[in-house]
Amino acid sequence: MQLYDIKGFTLVLNRVVFVSAVFVAADQKSSQFNVKVTDDLLQFKFPNHAEAVLARGLLTKALKEATL
Repeated sequence: MQLYDIKGFTLVLNRVVFVSAVFVAADQKSSQFNVKVTDDLLQFKFPNHAEAVLARGLLTKALKEATL
């Protein structure tokens, strides 16, 4: 089982359905991306855009490696 830890969550990578692009959160003070897992939608907010892009990039890299 492939696992990935992000902001207090441990995701089972084979349960991830999609990962959204990074966008400005509704509060206009942070950036976020969403991860749809089999039964839920998780929203990950970050204080700045660079941190959100880094976290999303690492997650997508882990997803690609898990499918190899």
